Amino acid sequence: MYYLLLQLYDRGTKLPPLSFKGVPNGGMAQFQEVMRQQLETSMHAELEKLLDTATGVDKEVSRKDFDGFKKLFHRFLQVKGPSVDWPKIHRPPEDSIQPYDKIAARPLPDSLADSLNKLVVVKLNGGLGTSMGCKGPKSLISVRNENTFLDLTVQQIEHLNKKYNTDVPLVLMNSFNTDEDTKKILQKYTHHRVKIHTFNQSRYPRINKESLLPVATDIGMTGENADVWYPPGHGDIYASFYNSGLLDQLITEGKEYIFVSNIDNLGATVDLNILHHLVSQPNGKRCEFIMEVTDKTRADVKGGTLIQYDNKLRLLEIAQVPKAHVDEFKSVTKFKIFNTNNLWISLGAIKRLQEQNAMDMEIIVNPKTLDGGQNVIQLETAVGAAIKSFDNALGINVPRSRFLPVKTVSDLLLVMSNLYSLEAGSLTMSQKREFPTTPHVKLGSSFTKVQEYQTRFESIPDMLELDHLTVSGDVTFGKQVSLKGTVIIIANHGDRIDIPAGTILENKIVSGNLRILDH
Repeated sequence: MYYLLLQLYDRGTKLPPLSFKGVPNGGMAQFQEVMRQQLETSMHAELEKLLDTATGVDKEVSRKDFDGFKKLFHRFLQVKGPSVDWPKIHRPPEDSIQPYDKIAARPLPDSLADSLNKLVVVKLNGGLGTSMGCKGPKSLISVRNENTFLDLTVQQIEHLNKKYNTDVPLVLMNSFNTDEDTKKILQKYTHHRVKIHTFNQSRYPRINKESLLPVATDIGMTGENADVWYPPGHGDIYASFYNSGLLDQLITEGKEYIFVSNIDNLGATVDLNILHHLVSQPNGKRCEFIMEVTDKTRADVKGGTLIQYDNKLRLLEIAQVPKAHVDEFKSVTKFKIFNTNNLWISLGAIKRLQEQNAMDMEIIVNPKTLDGGQNVIQLETAVGAAIKSFDNALGINVPRSRFLPVKTVSDLLLVMSNLYSLEAGSLTMSQKREFPTTPHVKLGSSFTKVQEYQTRFESIPDMLELDHLTVSGDVTFGKQVSLKGTVIIIANHGDRIDIPAGTILENKIVSGNLRILDH
């Protein structure tokens, strides 16, 4: 941060005039402190100007958002270097990360309904489907038998409520990008046995990388202002949930815990063993935060991991790692687990920490380039980073099946295939597959968008015996194709490969040009 402050002046960036009034002589430290104060004063003034362009409810909501942003910006200006001192990092104590099998071995009580009635399911629903070529909220993309992510979530919770005669509600944390479209679609669930609530993430201003001031010229979100706002990462859940009034409402209704997960993680279903473990702790040692972790593979080397730091469990993300230690962080031997972002958190503890202003999360500085070429930064936080603020926090090493994210069309092919069976909204690995591991699938750029992908498969291939699939170029699949072992299909530029209906490919490389034409 200090380096950045000096850079701003060296570049002749337009900043307010320096005032050293009241600051004792002391060289660089005083200069830095004055610079920070001036930047903060300028930021507050710009935010007030933006608020002056808002009216009514918009103004009040924006003021709450800006109060949170000011705190984040203040902390950003205080950062002096890497947020971790590498020699102080230790492996967590044995008992701080429990194996799932140990927890699942405990018999479930007859009073499961009592535990479920204390639970709220929260899905992070702020993301758009743009990375998969879709407009609107990602949660509305069809993933299995015409069911969307949101459909499957509702089915899962409704099944629980019917089976145990309970009232587990669903809460969606939307962003300004997804709120309107999501609320329209919620009408279709009116007659389902699930109460659905929503609240919105904050809306923060993107900052000009040069001046460290907002890019926005008014509070609107159209025209020139279309891309100058952002939702500040899922770590914003604590403040937004609290500010919405919904947290207090749920506590009043007798709810005690939330189960939080990304809506695109199809493995993140309510686990009764974890829930029982959570609610059965003695009062003095009541666990306020559980993070589900799972064993790291080479595909997960960038995932955040749990460490022991200053006698607390802490989430370590790759962005916090000094460059000299990045390879060590990626090591599967030293850091063996990663965060699935399936979290179980005490509602009462969230309320306490928010009211004490004691929620401590590292700031993620995310650089972006706007369409016009302007370089900006956005300040974000991650929901799991708050683990160190909670009492008796615990990690549970869960099976890989609880981490089934759909981030790409390659992931979509897996969950649409016969590798998984669907029951009551939950996907489980087919018992017909001999190995519990998921095949590695890599579809090329011709498959990036969902619509393109759908036109290239007349039906989803049989993948029960597949280990690895790579597809590149202009390739289409006919009906009832079967893929086994390692299959690589490469159509060079200008060529096209049509895999005929009924083809069985086992440990094959297909390249060149293969056209099936009607006559």
